[in-house]
Amino acid sequence: MTHSWEFDEDLEGFSGLVPLFPLPNVVLFPHALMPLHIFEPRYRRMVTDALDGERMIAMALTRPGWQKSASSTANLPLHQIMGLGKIIAHEKLEDGRYYLVLRGLARVKLAFEQPADLPYRLGHVDICQEHLEPTPTYDRQERAAELVSLFSQLFPEIPLKKLFLSASSDLPLQTLCDIILGAVPLPPEHSQQFMDDLDVDSRSLKLLGVLQGEARDAVQPKSRKFPPDFSAN
Repeated sequence: MTHSWEFDEDLEGFSGLVPLFPLPNVVLFPHALMPLHIFEPRYRRMVTDALDGERMIAMALTRPGWQKSASSTANLPLHQIMGLGKIIAHEKLEDGRYYLVLRGLARVKLAFEQPADLPYRLGHVDICQEHLEPTPTYDRQERAAELVSLFSQLFPEIPLKKLFLSASSDLPLQTLCDIILGAVPLPPEHSQQFMDDLDVDSRSLKLLGVLQGEARDAVQPKSRKFPPDFSAN
């Protein structure tokens, strides 16, 4: 069993209670950097509270059909597996808006929501334990090298070393997969499938299939800009 061990220091002492930020088009993978522009009053309050606390926010993808389900985010159905992020940079503007950058730390699973007299949602989450088979039937280092090679061919405008200082096939396979998944422009629901898959070997094989073109139609034709623009929320 494994999780994003690189962030143990960030996760040490984590209370498990975190603001939930529901969005219909965003999946935050571990190691990914996500710029956000926060302008709605309820989410300005959320960021202020997060900065005063553990600096954590859970990015939750809303389930399909969210447009018809509610007039506000209070009752939007969410995917249970979501990305836990930490605010690593922020700027508060004079009018109260925020620019901030989240760094993905780990996959977390929503245990239950915490009722609170707040304009945003709170949830108790558990850090997901990923499965890594002790005796794989393939060479993980070879698969990692193939993933790096294919990604570099398909997205030459996104240098892996900008995504992670030492991004290479020497990284743990789960780390490398999440770095690549944070950069490949997949539809949100397809990205969520990778978020939900806690088996590292399965996830790496599916990602290899996407990059090889076996699921090429899942990749949106427009390549992702790097660094990405700020998401407006």
